[in-house]
Amino acid sequence: MIIRSAEFIVSNTDPSRCPAPDKPEFAFIGRSNVGKSSLINMLVQRKNLAKTSSTPGKTQTINHFLINDEWYLVDLPGYGYASVSRSASKSWTPMIEMYLKKRTNLLTTFLLLDPRLEPQKIDLEFIEWMGRHGIPFSLVFTKADKISKNQLMATKKLYERTLLKSWEELPPMFLSSAEERKGRNELLAYVHQLLTSD
Repeated sequence: MIIRSAEFIVSNTDPSRCPAPDKPEFAFIGRSNVGKSSLINMLVQRKNLAKTSSTPGKTQTINHFLINDEWYLVDLPGYGYASVSRSASKSWTPMIEMYLKKRTNLLTTFLLLDPRLEPQKIDLEFIEWMGRHGIPFSLVFTKADKISKNQLMATKKLYERTLLKSWEELPPMFLSSAEERKGRNELLAYVHQLLTSD
C-alpha cells in the first residue's frame, strides 16, 4: 500500500463526536510510552503527524487522521501510566471503551506491546476485555531494534503460550521498529487486506 496523503481531522474526548462512520477505521492503542506515535509517524512517513513526547501519557484524546482520503487511522490514549491523575485516568477508560464498543466502522485495533518486558497484567487484561466484547485486534511488538532477534522471538513465543491458555486462536502479530522502519510493509499489507476483503 502506498500512503499518498495523511491529514489530521479531529481530536476529541467524546466518541459520539468522532467523524461520521462512513470510512473504514484502524485504531492504535497501548500502554503509555510504548512508541505508538512514533509507529504511526513511521507508517504514514510523516515526521510529526502524531505528536511524540518523552513524557508518557501525552495522548489524552481520540485523534483521527484521514489516510489517502479513504480510511481513518485513529490514535487512542495510552493506558496504565501512574503519574496521570486518577481523575484523568478514570475519564479515559469510559472514553476508550465506548469508542471501541460502539465504533461500527472499526476494522481492527492494533494493540502495541513492548517486547523488552514479559507479558504485563494490564496488557493481558485489555486483550481479554477485547475478546469478551468481540472487538477484532492485532498485536504489534514495537521497539524491535532495542533487543536482539532471539530475545524478540522469545517474547513473541511467550505471548503465544500465555494467550493459548485461554484463546483457541491467536490474533495476528507483527514486529516493528519505528527507528529502523521495520514492519511497515507488513502492517500496511494487513490494512490493505482488511480494506479489500469482503
